[in-house]
Amino acid sequence: MTDSIPQTSRADRITAPLYHATFRRIWLASVLANLGALIRSVGAAWAMTQMTSAADKVALVQTALLLPVMFISMPAGAIADMYDRRVVALVSVGIAFTGATALTTLAWTHLLTPNLLLALCFVVGSGMALMDPAWQSSVSEQVPLEALPAAVALNSISYNIARGVGPAIGGIVVATAGPVAAFAINALLYSPLMLALFLWKRMSEPSRLPPEKLSRAIVSGVRYVVNSPSIRIVLARTVVTGVTGGGIIALMPLVARDLMGGGARTYGIMLSAFGFGAVFGALNITNLRKQMSGEAAVRACALAMSGAIIAVALSRQPIVTATFLFFAGAVWMITWALFNIGVQLSAPRWVTGRALAAYQAAQSGGIAVGSWAWGYLADITGVKTVLLISAALMLASPLLGLWLRMPHVGAREKDGEMLADPEVRLALTGRSGPLVVEIEYRVAQENARAFHAVMQDVQLYRQRTGAYGWSLARDIADPELWTERYHCPTWLDYLRQRNRSTQSERALDRQAWAFHVGPEPARVRRMLERPFGSVRRGEDNPDRTPKEVMPRQGLLGN
Repeated sequence: MTDSIPQTSRADRITAPLYHATFRRIWLASVLANLGALIRSVGAAWAMTQMTSAADKVALVQTALLLPVMFISMPAGAIADMYDRRVVALVSVGIAFTGATALTTLAWTHLLTPNLLLALCFVVGSGMALMDPAWQSSVSEQVPLEALPAAVALNSISYNIARGVGPAIGGIVVATAGPVAAFAINALLYSPLMLALFLWKRMSEPSRLPPEKLSRAIVSGVRYVVNSPSIRIVLARTVVTGVTGGGIIALMPLVARDLMGGGARTYGIMLSAFGFGAVFGALNITNLRKQMSGEAAVRACALAMSGAIIAVALSRQPIVTATFLFFAGAVWMITWALFNIGVQLSAPRWVTGRALAAYQAAQSGGIAVGSWAWGYLADITGVKTVLLISAALMLASPLLGLWLRMPHVGAREKDGEMLADPEVRLALTGRSGPLVVEIEYRVAQENARAFHAVMQDVQLYRQRTGAYGWSLARDIADPELWTERYHCPTWLDYLRQRNRSTQSERALDRQAWAFHVGPEPARVRRMLERPFGSVRRGEDNPDRTPKEVMPRQGLLGN
């Protein structure tokens, strides 16, 4: 039986990715893992309310679960891009399972304290922070490219299906058997995910270049994000949304206890209403993307979220609060899915894990910082006032679109073809460097302004793919002569840099070269900046054949 979508199915349907067996198995297992995580969250939040009445401590439970994502995401993304994503995911789930098991044991032996609860929530959160980039970036390996937006939405739905029923189940479990039972269920429900990952027969394309070191891979990811205007905008909007809107989730136990006068069951029902709303929102993302631009959809969601938070702050009736939480969950989910899709489709395959890690760090960091701030403020002014302040800031957040407009996102950029290694007449090693590349263009003076504009885009793409120290100079004695210059740390880094460009970035190169005039093509020089170590005995022998570190193949390029 083939693992493909039937001809009668449309790739943009929300269910299309489920026709692929690997994605389906892992997705179903992730629903169970998320269900356990939500049950644990109810148990942890309620256990904290029993150990202390301080609002900031209660809110710190959410912070402890999300803060690891802010700190670990970028290294996790680099690891996901460098190593087998299946193995990385298995190790990550193992860490979360260990933390959940320790939490169960301490709660069962009555040794759990507020600080230990926060520490173990941090451990579990660390495992899932390491897992997320590997899982999210591997989705494109499990479904065809045209089904990727639906797969991203389904990943969000998997969490929110669990959010729909998990808190209600968690509330019942905590009310009848206590937090220890919630922690035990969480540990148990990680097992199906570990099995599904173990059964995944991942087919990876081996690179002819060795992987980067972790530190350099992190730097490469940061450099890509910094030099990608579209991703920078999405991350900025993500942080603002997380800080301004995260209070309603962090303070949900206090909404149930202080505003509703309820207990664990009320808390579970309120979270379930929010979760079912999120599922409803995720199911309608495809239609919304067809009808509205990204900026219009994010603005509409922010305004709707603001109104819902105001209603929750003022309501004292559980049915009214649950209704508006359902509405809030729908627009909250749509907002995050739009951000996620925007980042995932804006990044090429080689850096997808790190781009998603940056998004997750921005999302979780914003919510974590916001949760702590709203909890601290709630101790001073009360839950109702804090929610109204949050709603006011959310109402004002669409103004960011005047300066940071959400980028238009179509299909993911296709990777460029592998380029041949340039001719080498020095016995270079992978660590030889720094490498300096100079490209001389001869441009007619009437085309100078247009050429300069194109080169600004070339600069960004060179820096995204690993170049540094980029400059563009014009000869004062020969105004038609322009020199582009940039550096790469080592020979291997240069080989990686020139093969990381997408097809549209290669088109920028062709566009720049099209300005070149004259009988000879634009001249490319590649130079070793510190040549002393490259001067070896025997180089004066004209019969000596220099050693090249890589075979030459594919297309020629800079």
